[in-house]
Amino acid sequence: MKNQYKILGMTCSGCQNLVQQRLNDLDGVEAVVSLEKGLVDIETSKEYALEDFQNQLDSLGHYEIVPLGSDKKIKAPSLAESESGTYVCPMFCEGDDQTYDEQGRCPVCHMFLVPVETIDRQTHRPMGHEPSIKHDASHAGKFYCPMHCEGDKVYDEFGSCPVCGMNLEKIPDMTLQVEYVCPMHPEVVQDHPGSCPICGMDLVAKHIEETSDPVYHALQRKFWISVGCTVPVFLLAMGDMLPGAPVSRLIPVHTNGWMQLMFTLPIVCYTCWMFFERAWISFKTWRLNMFSLIGLGAGAAFVYSVIVLLFPNVLGHGNGSMQHVPLYFESVCVILTLVLLGQLMEAKAHAKTSSAIKELIRLAPAEAILIEGSEQRKIPVSDIKVGNLLQVRPGDKIPIDGEIIEGTSSVDESMITGEPIHVEKTIGDNVIGGTINGNHSFQMKASHVGNSTVLSQIIQLVNEASRSQAPIQKLTDKVSRIFVPIVIAIAIGTLLIWSMIGAEPDYAFAFNNMLAVLIVACPCALGLATPMSVMVAVGKGAKTGILFKNASTFELLKKVDTLIVDKTGTVTEGKPKVSAVKSTAPQQFTTDDILQIAASVNKVSSHPLAQAIVNHAQEKSLSLLDVTAFENLTGKGVSGKIFHMHVLLGTRKLMEENEVNLSDAAQERLIELQEQGNSISLLAIDGEVAGIVAISDEIKASSKEAIARIQEQGIDIQMFTGDNENTAKIVAKQAGIASFKANMLPADKLNELKKLQNQGHVVAMAGDGINDAPALTQADVGIAMGTGSDIAIHSAEVTLVKGDLKGVTKAIALSHKMISNVKQNLAFAFLYNVIGIPIAAGLLFMPFGILMSPMLAAAAMSLSSVSVILNSLRLNAASLD
Repeated sequence: MKNQYKILGMTCSGCQNLVQQRLNDLDGVEAVVSLEKGLVDIETSKEYALEDFQNQLDSLGHYEIVPLGSDKKIKAPSLAESESGTYVCPMFCEGDDQTYDEQGRCPVCHMFLVPVETIDRQTHRPMGHEPSIKHDASHAGKFYCPMHCEGDKVYDEFGSCPVCGMNLEKIPDMTLQVEYVCPMHPEVVQDHPGSCPICGMDLVAKHIEETSDPVYHALQRKFWISVGCTVPVFLLAMGDMLPGAPVSRLIPVHTNGWMQLMFTLPIVCYTCWMFFERAWISFKTWRLNMFSLIGLGAGAAFVYSVIVLLFPNVLGHGNGSMQHVPLYFESVCVILTLVLLGQLMEAKAHAKTSSAIKELIRLAPAEAILIEGSEQRKIPVSDIKVGNLLQVRPGDKIPIDGEIIEGTSSVDESMITGEPIHVEKTIGDNVIGGTINGNHSFQMKASHVGNSTVLSQIIQLVNEASRSQAPIQKLTDKVSRIFVPIVIAIAIGTLLIWSMIGAEPDYAFAFNNMLAVLIVACPCALGLATPMSVMVAVGKGAKTGILFKNASTFELLKKVDTLIVDKTGTVTEGKPKVSAVKSTAPQQFTTDDILQIAASVNKVSSHPLAQAIVNHAQEKSLSLLDVTAFENLTGKGVSGKIFHMHVLLGTRKLMEENEVNLSDAAQERLIELQEQGNSISLLAIDGEVAGIVAISDEIKASSKEAIARIQEQGIDIQMFTGDNENTAKIVAKQAGIASFKANMLPADKLNELKKLQNQGHVVAMAGDGINDAPALTQADVGIAMGTGSDIAIHSAEVTLVKGDLKGVTKAIALSHKMISNVKQNLAFAFLYNVIGIPIAAGLLFMPFGILMSPMLAAAAMSLSSVSVILNSLRLNAASLD
């Protein structure tokens, strides 16, 4: 059954997608919404009344569905009075922090404002509803606005959002791209396995490297063009400050001005034209920001300079001579190039956003071994179907999620659990794609493929978490909302007043003063205030082993009130070590004997616990004995013969199955060591327990002190781990952490972190494993241990090179000092404006005959910039301890 209806209340493609998604949520409904026509085509397999469709839209608050031909018009929604008395745009066009005291329409997208308590700040959607904005694999390589001003609309090319003016971001490809090449003839490339037509060798699977980021390289090219044009303009304008005024002696003044204009045009009209576009959008929507100031000041300086270059007499600069005509081309070039440098740094940070996803994708193997009857052949992982039988060889990555049907092995699942200890697998156990097989082969049956695998879900979690974070509103932009209107008002007032009372010619004099106000307000120092502090702070952090990915991290880190820490590799070393060796038969075996025998029977095993025992024996210079009849007992331990002795090493369950009894003294030692958080291996010789080997993952020496210092700053610390409850409890107690959660998968960490954010907490997450990547990305500030996985590092905003929690305290201290430094810089920048603008407006002309001369304006701008630079450099001497 097909019907067509009118939809009232849609104003943008975001509305279109919200309505279409909500209608399609009904069982048996396929709806296609047209924004341009304001219509919806609905095809149903069940009977639905118009009221059913309206009920579905009511949760959105301000859309109506009516029959064709109806002359009804949308009215403002009759929502209940907001409990908090504040309202917000449901599309969050102006960020999370922009609220309104009265209900009306959003000044950007014109949607009706809704009470703040009806919107989930984390998902940007009505309470209780999942976000409808999704970018699937079909959108990979395209660009979207990170503020979702137009819903899930995507663009084919990089540019600025037409609504908010922000840089569009690229949607990463979340699928593994593989090609097959000949190792002897690299020119032979194809998209499927096979043999080389030249030499007959099997083709080797190879990951297709993604092309370099076009956004970053486009801005990089523009930046170097800007630098190439700015340097000569600066030398032409300021060269006469050198002894002997060399520029004027070589180049006539009028020619000098035209040369400056020639070099300035590429910057204004090409490399930095986007800043003027953003300024225009900000004024059009009255959403004033840093670009408003840049466009206003640089535009005024450029227009003024062009006018006086072409017509010196028009603005009252003498008899047409260029000798004393002030030009501001060098200020325009320097300001715009500095701003472009900031954009380039930001683009580089955004280019790294998808790095974690790329690293996760590379965890999946390129191909698998398919079993077909008695034959085996290699196939791309993308060709695996549910139910396929696969062979997994020792050391291979497991190709897909499935179930073991033949064989046993130990599997490294640290990418999921974060724990370094291998997990023993046998027939009937599930295995996860991307994890690493141990030293035995097995056969498995594929159970999940495509987007339903655990690895794909982790990739999706990381991708969604990275897109859920709206860019932080910069302090400069907040100040600009007040400063820009004031400057405009003063400039217009200057023009009007001096037009009536100024000297002859009245209009030229007034216009000259108005432009002087706009030029002196040009935010040269303001443009340097934040990037200079960021640049120095980033360098300071790097010297102390703290790497910051972007500038906004400093502001967020200063606000953090909750820190989540992973256990293994973050609080602890992440390397199992022998913590104790006990002999339960000291008359027969010393502790060295116990360690020597345990290491000998373990020397052919690749299990991490076995390696820890072998390494400890080697550290003590104990020779390893020959072992015969070795047997690996999956999930329990190992057995073998050394000389005349029959040796068992493993769990208590292994002892019970072999009828090996523990003495009371052995049981007491066993319980004591377990209570200290150790993993226990029992050593039985000829049917009697002879010793106990305890293995632990020790707490880092600096963890306890660092945790105490962080707690002293009023930050709540919680530990999330994939390890068991008992071990987590002991480690948390030793580290001084009151709250912990154990047995957590990547999605569990992510969901718990979201709960904290929904409660209003600003959360930082410190971790080192692949399993921490989604939570690190979702956190307000992700902090990765530099000793951990590359994926964790790519997912985080801060990397601690030394992998030491003391770096967290230093990072927090640096963030406080950096934000304070920015505020000082802004104070310097605005102080010069506060002093210079009244003088430029002519406030001192009537009583004292003082006007803002070009030389004074240039000196003031230079002095303000020098003050900002010198103050920023003070951060290098700041103490972080």
